[in-house]
Amino acid sequence: MSEPLLSARTLSKTYAMGPRRLEVLREVSLEVARGDFLALRGASGAGKSTLLHLLGGLDTPSSGEIWFNGENLARLPETGLTRLRNHKIGFVFQAYHLLPELDALENVCLPARIARRPVPEAEARGRELLARVGLKDRVDHKAYELSGGEQQRVAIARALINRPELILADEPTGNLDSHTGEGIIELLTGLRAERNVTLIIATHDAHVAARAPRVVELVDGRIA
Repeated sequence: MSEPLLSARTLSKTYAMGPRRLEVLREVSLEVARGDFLALRGASGAGKSTLLHLLGGLDTPSSGEIWFNGENLARLPETGLTRLRNHKIGFVFQAYHLLPELDALENVCLPARIARRPVPEAEARGRELLARVGLKDRVDHKAYELSGGEQQRVAIARALINRPELILADEPTGNLDSHTGEGIIELLTGLRAERNVTLIIATHDAHVAARAPRVVELVDGRIA
């Protein structure tokens, strides 16, 4: 069998809150193959977002290891980890995290600018992606001028700008009505099928989880 794209080995994460210690994840292990679609399901506070942040190198585990494409994230220097996040991983956050002073195209192109890709190349790809997500006519609109569903689609286009191998989506339908949310899931699954991108979605929505061929249930920081 080929090596998994992503491997988490006995991950634990504990936060200190004054004299208290809050265990958010407890010895979580999982492997995700290239091109896989995995749903992380669980109630609010089950550890889904924390696990996504660890898998994407946005946070470090209290114990355990994360391997991406054969590399141990803990052994990467900060510059190497930053480059990995920028080039190989696309993040879709529940809160969108768009910069309000920038228009849709500028927001989408930010990761490409950070990667120092030529501006014409980045803008051409940004326009292509915005058209792909149905926002061809909203390219010049500021983030605050867009609806919630439109902002989420901008966030998806931004996650794809550097052609990542892995997309991590944290409750991508959590702030949307059911119709718009269904469109977002259709978009993500379609892009995954077209480009063989590995997709991990954290959700508490059983309907969204049912779209994934593989579901991992988190309960109190453990895999059920």
